[in-house]
Amino acid sequence: MPELPEVETIVKDLGPQLAGRRIESVQLTRDPAIRGRLVRYPNAAKFVRRLRGRMIHSVERRGKYIVMPLDAARAATPGTFAANGAFEASGERVIVHLGMTGHLRVWEPEEIAVKHTHFRALLDSGLELRYDDPRQFGRLLLGTQDELIAARAFPARLGPEPIHGDLTEAEFEKLIQARRRPVKSALLDQSFLAGVGNIYADEACFRAGIRPSRWTHRLAMRERRALYSAIQEVLENSIAARGSSIIDYVDAFGLRGTNQEKLLVYGRSGEPCLRCGTPLQGTRLVGRGTVYCRKCQH
Repeated sequence: MPELPEVETIVKDLGPQLAGRRIESVQLTRDPAIRGRLVRYPNAAKFVRRLRGRMIHSVERRGKYIVMPLDAARAATPGTFAANGAFEASGERVIVHLGMTGHLRVWEPEEIAVKHTHFRALLDSGLELRYDDPRQFGRLLLGTQDELIAARAFPARLGPEPIHGDLTEAEFEKLIQARRRPVKSALLDQSFLAGVGNIYADEACFRAGIRPSRWTHRLAMRERRALYSAIQEVLENSIAARGSSIIDYVDAFGLRGTNQEKLLVYGRSGEPCLRCGTPLQGTRLVGRGTVYCRKCQH
């Protein structure tokens, strides 16, 4: 599943192509079963009707979600504008969650749609925004934040963003001390930190020298600080490498990232630790495959 670095890469790629563009027409797959799984709120017919003719104000990220605030000029539920004319985020937005295998890209209209393309939006630039998803675990949403939360289509609580200085070391220490659960369980909890998933939880624990099964409230101060730094490091490094192309992740131009070549433990169960040579241990923790080094992590 694309995690924070992959979604951040896609958002940065799409921003210049979509910001300020009006959606002229919208097409969804004809398969009603797929439409029902893909468009989680509102229903498919309302989704198309409320999106057609709207302008995409910007492309942003919240955790693992792609968020596109819409111009309020033709909104069914109007947003508001600040005194300087800037768009207020209280209005409607399109939200995309890529699931396991979703891709959101801008295409030339004459390009043949790839298999499993379930959403197409013609832009006033003449290009098309398309979403394809072989495994159909992704979802599309449209509404105000309050509306989506009330419909249980979007999480009521997302934790702080762990990059770009949005989370201080002191704030992280308070968050992790307040929990009594395995470290990896906390890192995967999106109400704790927004955007960290299985790949970067394993990588951060390794870099911090902490076993993923350790309990959060038992970490020493130096370990909490090491974990905070490790989370920042693995996420920022992956963003710089344009994400980890695990399974079939590609960026918004259809290109693979390179961070998978730099992973130290994730997906390497049984292989030698790159620091000490000890075979890496594979196990399951909170229902997820987990890899760690018995010698380097304590």
